[in-house]
Amino acid sequence: MAQQGKGIKILIVDDEPNILQFLELGLTNEGYQVMIAQDGPEAIKLSDQFNPHVVILDVMMPGMDGFEVCQALKAIKPVAVIMLTAKDEIEDRVKGLTLGADDYMPKPFGFGELLARIQARVRNQFPNLLSEVSVGPFAIDAARKEFRYKERALELSPTEYELLKHLVFNHGHVLSKSVILDQVWGYDFGGEENIVEVYIRSLRDKLQDREHRVIRTIRGAGYRVDLL
Repeated sequence: MAQQGKGIKILIVDDEPNILQFLELGLTNEGYQVMIAQDGPEAIKLSDQFNPHVVILDVMMPGMDGFEVCQALKAIKPVAVIMLTAKDEIEDRVKGLTLGADDYMPKPFGFGELLARIQARVRNQFPNLLSEVSVGPFAIDAARKEFRYKERALELSPTEYELLKHLVFNHGHVLSKSVILDQVWGYDFGGEENIVEVYIRSLRDKLQDREHRVIRTIRGAGYRVDLL
């Protein structure tokens, strides 16, 4: 089991039981401490008791909507809020961010992308929680920007470090070149997608992954890290 979530508390707020169950199970399996709420008032009450680091908050809820909940939570204590909604209009994104939301994801969403966004929020707002995390045979020291694989230190460039971290934190999920470019190089990167292949080749050399069993190429789809 990955331990990237060790010591990190997440509150999930959604009025859809299926979403709650899916996220609670997935995030618990990633090592996070998780609590759930089905409406705004319950979320505010639990937040006061649970002291979450991250709140995954649905916008479209009856009664007290996600915008109101976000505003209330931000007024209480420091917390990272990732808003989920079926809506994808620019106006809704702007409203959520204006009220203090830290990130915004439209439904449906990929679990791997959500994990990456959670880690980004924790890294930016609670960096002390990410001093070192273990994910299978990998150990990542965020403070020192160091990687170990099977107890062996890897000499990585800054970009190699970010790329391998993104792949490892999303292990088991296939990531396309375009997604990798957006998440590692940035959405405004003007280079060619082939740069990803160059860095993947270098990482495989440093991992001694000659048979491509750690970083697998999924033909026509992208790359996937398997924890061996």
